[in-house]
Amino acid sequence: MSSLQGRVVLVTGAAQGMGAAHARRLAADGATVALNDIRADTLAALAEEIGGLPAPGDVSDPDACARIADAVVAETGRLDVLVANHAYMTMAPLLEHDEQDWWRVVDTNLGGTFHLVQAVLPHMRRLGEGRIVVITSEWGVTGWPEATAYAAAKSGLISLVKTLGRELAPERIIVNAVAPGVTDTPQLQVDADAAGVDLPTVHARYAESIPLGRIGSPEEISAAVRLLADFEVEAIVGQVIACNGGSTRARA
Repeated sequence: MSSLQGRVVLVTGAAQGMGAAHARRLAADGATVALNDIRADTLAALAEEIGGLPAPGDVSDPDACARIADAVVAETGRLDVLVANHAYMTMAPLLEHDEQDWWRVVDTNLGGTFHLVQAVLPHMRRLGEGRIVVITSEWGVTGWPEATAYAAAKSGLISLVKTLGRELAPERIIVNAVAPGVTDTPQLQVDADAAGVDLPTVHARYAESIPLGRIGSPEEISAAVRLLADFEVEAIVGQVIACNGGSTRARA
């Protein structure tokens, strides 16, 4: 029996791309998946497909995060796993990036995860265990031109995960992260628009610098998420799994 059988998982940013892939993978392994996205109208079809439940809301709003977590527990009786997958990204040279939008990127990616963890922790503590999987980014490790807000927020998530990993492990609430490299999701359209080229051109350009010779798929990232959500895997704490085809590599 899967360790996720009977567990309840909240996946944010679940309407498309990686979030939808995570939801499908975790549901296939027996979890009941609550699907969050700011676009409530996009969640119903996926919820019906996987036997999950919609949990719409804007995670950049701390009150909304609390409402989302409480609503999931009211509906299912528990909340075992958080997959913080939500993202918002715009790109511009630093001096041309609208300040309000710059902070919106940070508030959504970093702030949203902070508020979500605060919202789910009481429910996990009541259960005596939990799993938190944060989706950060290769750009949070390396930085990226014209993506200062996004890279800074994703770098902040890495530090948040390392710190929470140490803080919460004594309570058997295990926190880790996945740092995808370039992955075939709708987010790449932002890159294409910023570069003034079409999407296939962006895919090809990124693939040139990846040792594996191609960009990643959402399903590959979901496999890493599934590993970190596993309740039989407890010794991996505060780690960042890099899924990028070898474009960045760890050093001893």
